[in-house]
Amino acid sequence: MTTREPKPRQTRQRTQILSTLDAAGDFRSAQQWHDALRHTGSTVGLATVYRALQSMAEVGDVDAVVTDSGETLYRRCEAGEEHHHHLRCRRCGAAEEIDVPDFESWSQRVALTHGFSQIDHTVEITGLCASCTRLAL
Repeated sequence: MTTREPKPRQTRQRTQILSTLDAAGDFRSAQQWHDALRHTGSTVGLATVYRALQSMAEVGDVDAVVTDSGETLYRRCEAGEEHHHHLRCRRCGAAEEIDVPDFESWSQRVALTHGFSQIDHTVEITGLCASCTRLAL
């Protein structure tokens, strides 16, 4: 794992964005988070939301996952500074943080075997949650 970036300066806009993410536990796109902010009367711009979410993901304040269509979704990180992985529903976006025993040491060994250093990774397993599976039947 690489070391995390230094925490960005806490601005009024970042405080508003984090407050909005704290109020909801689901993954949403930057556009959806911007819409949620606007509904609270915030004047934070869409470009600011995109930049803030990206930088907060880099330092571990928010989780970021990429959908099958390539869109990045964000939510407030529940695991804090601890590196973690996700099991995410392709249909509704519900996500669970999962423990993948020995993955960190395995990824380090694979990287070293191939001459790589300073590696980073993201593990996300997608499928249908129990609720969406019932709806699909």
